[in-house]
Amino acid sequence: MTPFEALYGRKCRSPVYWDDVTDAVTLGPDLIKQVVEQVHVIRQKMRALQDRKKSYTDLKRSEIEFAVGDKVLLKLSPMKGVMRFGKRGKLSKKYIGPYEILDKVAETVEMDENLSYVEVAKEILDRKVRKTRNSEIALVKVLWSTHNVEEATWEAEAEIKEKYPHLFA
Repeated sequence: MTPFEALYGRKCRSPVYWDDVTDAVTLGPDLIKQVVEQVHVIRQKMRALQDRKKSYTDLKRSEIEFAVGDKVLLKLSPMKGVMRFGKRGKLSKKYIGPYEILDKVAETVEMDENLSYVEVAKEILDRKVRKTRNSEIALVKVLWSTHNVEEATWEAEAEIKEKYPHLFA
């Protein structure tokens, strides 16, 4: 007797074949068609459950607004190989702070019809080569059109050269 039979008092129905165990199993295209239909039904039911759960969760969710003078914690994004505050891996801090909000800055960003915007590389500020065990990766520090110099990011030189060749002229 299987553990399922001992617990529930009946034979387990296979996820591949949902009919009763006593029925004869037919193999071939009919079985595949039945399985595909059953998987489709299961996906529809799961999607309905997820949508229902999301609607209930969204009722309780609210946007957080901060005012000048409030104290906040900043979440650190994990970066592979970067050691922050003397700790590496699991022991590294996830939040730093508290910091006080000094000023509210509203920046306007032009959006497309599909509510997206395009960031364009404006200038290359610096270059460096990062050595790994087997290769060397050329990186460039890129200043983006909607960001300050402090928010410039390090990107792979090959990708930036492909997208923005005019910056290397």
